Amino acid sequence: MSAPEEFDVIVVGGGPAGSTAATLIADQGHRVVLLEKQRFPRYQIGESLLPATVHGVCRLLGVDEEIRRAGFTAKRGGSFRWGTSPDPWNFLFALSPELSGPTSYAYQVDRMTFDDILLRNAARHGVDVREESSALEAVTTGERVTGVVYTDPAGERRELAAAHVADASGSTGRLHAAAGGTRQYSEFFQNLAVFGYFAGGGRLPEPDAGNILCAAFDEGWLWYIPLRDDLTSVGAVLNRDQAGRIQADREGTLRESIRRCGIVRDLLGDAERVTEGTYGSVRVRRDYSYAGTRFWAPGITLIGDAACFIDPVFSTGVHLATYSGLLAARSINSVLAEELSEDRAFGEFEGRYRREYAVFYEFLAAFYDMRQREESYFWKARKVTNMQSGDMEAFATLVAGAASAESALVGADTRTAAERFTSASADLSHAVQRTGAARTPSGERMTELFRAPVVSGVMSEMNRIQRRGVSGPATAEPPLLDGGLVPSADGRRWAEPAAEGA
Repeated sequence: MSAPEEFDVIVVGGGPAGSTAATLIADQGHRVVLLEKQRFPRYQIGESLLPATVHGVCRLLGVDEEIRRAGFTAKRGGSFRWGTSPDPWNFLFALSPELSGPTSYAYQVDRMTFDDILLRNAARHGVDVREESSALEAVTTGERVTGVVYTDPAGERRELAAAHVADASGSTGRLHAAAGGTRQYSEFFQNLAVFGYFAGGGRLPEPDAGNILCAAFDEGWLWYIPLRDDLTSVGAVLNRDQAGRIQADREGTLRESIRRCGIVRDLLGDAERVTEGTYGSVRVRRDYSYAGTRFWAPGITLIGDAACFIDPVFSTGVHLATYSGLLAARSINSVLAEELSEDRAFGEFEGRYRREYAVFYEFLAAFYDMRQREESYFWKARKVTNMQSGDMEAFATLVAGAASAESALVGADTRTAAERFTSASADLSHAVQRTGAARTPSGERMTELFRAPVVSGVMSEMNRIQRRGVSGPATAEPPLLDGGLVPSADGRRWAEPAAEGA
């Protein structure tokens, strides 16, 4: 093998996390190479975006206009047939105090197009993009990661050297172990998704026609995403104990799930499943929530699914990917500019990233707890733990970690987490009841939802990112973490907060 090529930064993985980090680092004049094992455009699941990605990160990347011109379906929020109410209810971006105005929407995207736009944008910003190049292993010197060995499109082993490696290679990549931690898996949020695509399919009434619909039924829940006028993505999320059934008959399991969920069954009507081309397969994905015990080590940072993953009901996949890419870029740029120590810069990266994961996890726990019918899939799954205490207490204890190591996922001890989840669940259920059903005057009372602490916690950092994207470099932000850093004026590095009164 020839002598290693030298760069300032190696990014492994060309999805949204990798493309975001690579672009924002190259923008600072650094030499960046990105290794992607596939050739784009390629299929990917995770099709529903949040406004912080569209109006915050994509604006920072300089790709927001290209995204707008791509003609993706606009969504003003999510619609849910979830909880004890038989009527669907809305979670809209429009009436949040922070998100009102022209940026109060996001998109449903086909990931082949969206991811390709971000990757080509990275190349335009000076990133050396190498597709069909698979990372094999990290190169270490002493206690530090100093490079990557990979195979090029011809199958030749090659070596790259750099001051820093950002691993965005997803859940199945080979490099995450180089950070020195282990993955902690949720015992509760271990689901399987079986999904396919349908030609046509009905739409929710306007103005909610572009919304993602999440509908619970006894054995799990279904997503219904209007990708295009003529294409709908439909997936069933089921407990892991359904693995044998899914393996035996993927299509049969998907169709039976649809049959048992009235609102989705009615929307699909006579729609036909797509059976040819990119969308012609019924696919299965393991949706196990997890987080690594370390997100960085000297010379390497984990971002996107390489670091953590959470149940997809809130469309969090691309948000956490682009958010972590943004945080990692700020830290790497600050260290390369010799403005901050690695401990200071990457401590901010990991602190913010873990906080964002934890608030979504808490929201997720409260959301799942809204399904409180004893005969439901959820309660059957709960009984697997053989817990005998009261319903609310049992759920909160379960997700907080008494029956598992899940407290490590949310950064709290078991008792504190259980109390927090119990309170969050009650707040969310009451807020949804006050908000009322979709398509009624009460359905527009979104302030009721945004007043719930568990909701405001989820929205706060997304709002900051979106506000910076809309308002530009002059946007001042206080530290998010105690004793923490703030974004630089251009949003691409960290800075120490100004002393009070200075």
